Amino acid sequence: MFNRLGVLTDEVSQNITEALDWAENNGLKHVEIRMVNGRNIADFSDQELDELLYEVEKRGLFVSAIASPIFKCALDPSRVVASGDTFGQEEDSVENHFSKLERVIKICQKLKADKIRIFSFWREENPLTYEDEIIEYLTRAARMAEENKVLLLLENENSCNGGYAVEVANFVRQVASPNLKVLWDPGNEAYGGSPAFPKGYDQVRGLIGHVHLKDAFVGKCVPIGEGTVPFADQLQALRNDGYEGLFTIETHYIPEGGTAKEGTQMTLDGLQKILGVEVEK
Repeated sequence: MFNRLGVLTDEVSQNITEALDWAENNGLKHVEIRMVNGRNIADFSDQELDELLYEVEKRGLFVSAIASPIFKCALDPSRVVASGDTFGQEEDSVENHFSKLERVIKICQKLKADKIRIFSFWREENPLTYEDEIIEYLTRAARMAEENKVLLLLENENSCNGGYAVEVANFVRQVASPNLKVLWDPGNEAYGGSPAFPKGYDQVRGLIGHVHLKDAFVGKCVPIGEGTVPFADQLQALRNDGYEGLFTIETHYIPEGGTAKEGTQMTLDGLQKILGVEVEK
């Protein structure tokens, strides 16, 4: 799997040069882009995107996906809902998020990527009540993706209506578009208190378009190998099931007194230990 392994750059450093150097030096193949120098990638100009792509490609890397905050918003601002990290973006309306999606699609294409991470709106007290509305919006987004030849990745994110494997799987199945798949994050499943494997994975099996790698206990992220996700079994199941997509490290862990880069290095080291291999450097 190491020939398909990448990292979210801001999980290493907000300094893009430092993050890209770390990825190259550790033998990774691709990067996923979310925040660069304290700004969300959705706010970058075309010139800034050209400069970023140059820095990525000169290190022999490629951009695998745009980790956008699309649909991290309320279905109805008048209702009290959960909320979470918007990664530098202001709270906004659903319609404005569709406008942002248009721009993010162009950003994705300009960076020679073909995948965009999205969400399923801030979590309602009873998400099932609003299922039809969620499906309608996700179907509209999938049509936009189809027209522009990109793949949308719906992540299981605890603060959203698709907070767990069973929920994102349900949304993806109902939309039934080849341009909407699950972004499976077993660490998010564990963080939210639901067993990631085999229970969570069994729900999303066959629907996965991308995988994020982090480990966790309930309410706390930790380096891979120190949490409750049985990664050896999870990765073997992905191999057995013929998963041929990419993997991205998304640590969400900074050691006490340390840095994001040190936390991500700990996760990479833990992953290598589980697999009994080393990344070529």
